[in-house]
Amino acid sequence: MQTKSNAFALATLATLFFVVGFITVLNDILIPHLKVIFDLTYFEAALIQFCFFGAYFIVGGVFGKLLEKIGYPLGVILGFLLAALGCILFYPAASTASYPIFLGALFILASGIVLLQAAGNPFVTLLAPGKEATALTLVQAFNSLGTTLGPLFGSIFILADVTKYATKIEEAQSVQVPYLGIAGVLILLAVVVYLLKLPDVRKRAKKVSDENRDGKTSIFEYSHLVLAAGAIFFYVGAEVSIGSFLILIMKDVMGIEEKVGATYIAYYWGAAMVGRFVGSFIMTQIAPNKCLAFNAIMSIVLIIIAIAFGLSIDFEDRENIAGKIMMVALLAIGLFNSIMFPTIFSLATKNLGKFTSQASGIICMAIVGGALIPPVQGLMADYFGLLISYLIPVLCYIYILFFALKGYKAK
Repeated sequence: MQTKSNAFALATLATLFFVVGFITVLNDILIPHLKVIFDLTYFEAALIQFCFFGAYFIVGGVFGKLLEKIGYPLGVILGFLLAALGCILFYPAASTASYPIFLGALFILASGIVLLQAAGNPFVTLLAPGKEATALTLVQAFNSLGTTLGPLFGSIFILADVTKYATKIEEAQSVQVPYLGIAGVLILLAVVVYLLKLPDVRKRAKKVSDENRDGKTSIFEYSHLVLAAGAIFFYVGAEVSIGSFLILIMKDVMGIEEKVGATYIAYYWGAAMVGRFVGSFIMTQIAPNKCLAFNAIMSIVLIIIAIAFGLSIDFEDRENIAGKIMMVALLAIGLFNSIMFPTIFSLATKNLGKFTSQASGIICMAIVGGALIPPVQGLMADYFGLLISYLIPVLCYIYILFFALKGYKAK
């Protein structure tokens, strides 16, 4: 396969990751928006992430096997179309102002995102043999670009001035036009990818298997992959949980309006984008697992700092230095989240050969952490307060630290 062809395919996949990030981060906008409309508890609002990321567990394994048969390019096309269908279903959900219908539409939208992820991640690693971690980190930087711009889009088109809406139904309908627009873009991208005729790299995966000759007959014989799935579970759970409650913690603790808080979320995801561009270079000089361990430690330290200073905020003066340190610490976690997913994924799938598609499906299933961890943090927030609930992500990063130091080399 020619290098130019690979470079062109990687550039195309960068667009895929941008779209995945853009759509996923809009959940952080929907949570405070729908919490007010439907008068939800923290736990009920976190069900948005439960339905979205729950799709990874339900359909991830199925899509992994599907990709073995249809190939990655067709998987990308079908992923765009399925995600578009989910966006279109936001229209009837908003018309009826039904929270359950919203959750159902989110599940279908998420299923399309799962297929895009299941196809995109191994596609990149197989297109860049020997440089898997670096290539995936660089391409996923465009995912972070999407998550950076998504909150700004949401603050303008979704978290509009609520005073202009006469009823809750009208307020709910504010999501209709934005999501229909996203659906149109997704359909257009499906057509573009079809016309581009991206290379099918399944033969490359088979070649790796033939070269390995390790005699393994099951994906679960690779213990490092199993431990990596746990790392993905806790990484996605922590990252999503932190982002999900950022607007609410700014509102409840700092008194910052939701629309303004949405712009601050752009810094959280923007830091991840910067970290991925920088990390793709650093990991050419330093072992990826060492970078992963360092970032996990820094994330733990930043959360502890945020909790400590957040608890010392003087509510008579919400602009005090303690509050600012809390906000900066929470937003800075995005910088250290940056390289975690691509690094864990590349360590998990290295030299798996014919098992790469199946491994991708298993790792996509592990992304269910984004469905389960936010409701757990939501419950803790309901009972112990939003600040204390951030101890849940700390536990997640402790496991990631274990994987970076020990788990990645398990036999």
